[in-house]
Amino acid sequence: MADKESTKSEITVKPVLADPAPLGLIGLAIAALVLASADIKLASGIAKSLMIPWTLFLGATAQLIAGIMDYKRNNIFGGTAFTTYSLLWYAISLTLFITIFTGVSFDITHYAYGLIGFLVFSIILTVASLMTNKTLFGVLLFIDLAIIALVINIIYNVPSEIVGVFLICVSVLSFYGAAGVLLNNMAGKTILPLGKSFVTIKKDS
Repeated sequence: MADKESTKSEITVKPVLADPAPLGLIGLAIAALVLASADIKLASGIAKSLMIPWTLFLGATAQLIAGIMDYKRNNIFGGTAFTTYSLLWYAISLTLFITIFTGVSFDITHYAYGLIGFLVFSIILTVASLMTNKTLFGVLLFIDLAIIALVINIIYNVPSEIVGVFLICVSVLSFYGAAGVLLNNMAGKTILPLGKSFVTIKKDS
């Protein structure tokens, strides 16, 4: 009898973590929308400094929290995607701060090379997202396009409006994805379809 009781006491129930995707996607949606406002010239000059809290707390911190939670849920894709994009938002926030509040003159093309490096990794994530759902693939695809447009904007000094357009697409799809995951989980059925994966791979047993 004592052995049975001791066995029961040794059994621990692993806590179930909620899906953090809505948190990460909402943070991405709002930060992308705020950043797009500058690219399409709705904000300029010192007004751009007001973007920093939004990119820092929603774009960066919200996704960092979501990524850490996804790692705990053994979701390597969500954990990797959210945490790496959160670090990109931290970098963007710091870059905004430096360019707005300091008189430091530096070659902005170095920023472009950093973005090119991140773009390579972002494309890898986009390929991996083919095995998730169509909404998430769309989010990542438009992120890739926004980064490409931003690099071209920095190196060749072309208008930034196209970057803003791609970021708005990121924002809209992220809002939809967040709503879909949240409502579908709450209802226990599909309210907003996120689209089936493009690729289904049978895992080795």
